[in-house]
Amino acid sequence: MKFLCIACDTVMDFAERQIPGDGTLAAVFECGSCDREVAMLTNPMETQLVSSMGVKIGGREVPAQPMELARTSMEGGSEDVFDPTDEPVQDQTAHPLRVTWTSEAVGRLDNVPSFVRGMVKRIYTDWAQQNGVNEMNPKIMDRARSELGLEGM
Repeated sequence: MKFLCIACDTVMDFAERQIPGDGTLAAVFECGSCDREVAMLTNPMETQLVSSMGVKIGGREVPAQPMELARTSMEGGSEDVFDPTDEPVQDQTAHPLRVTWTSEAVGRLDNVPSFVRGMVKRIYTDWAQQNGVNEMNPKIMDRARSELGLEGM
């Protein structure tokens, strides 16, 4: 995607990226001819979608490296992951609470575009597990949406 300056019909250049800390993302573009600026602000859901696809806002400053995606997804691994122990290792990512979805809640997911439906369901499920909710229904979805700051979606 490119932004064009309407005044002088010039492709705008990426200027800066800001992450305010509230789940949003701001990107500023400027025209090299007339110095006009335009900003794009994403909401938390759009920011998460862009991040999950690995998109780098503003383009790359260095060329892509071989196996970059594989290497970055393995960052932060444990040094002692293969050390034998007598105790079983508990999965740190497992959620102890299983969330069931009512048919009404699943019906609301049908209104979400199919290419992000799984991600949206995961966001609601994670919220429910973190808040001790074991059944997702439309009323709980409204509460989660409000607490996650997704009212405009």
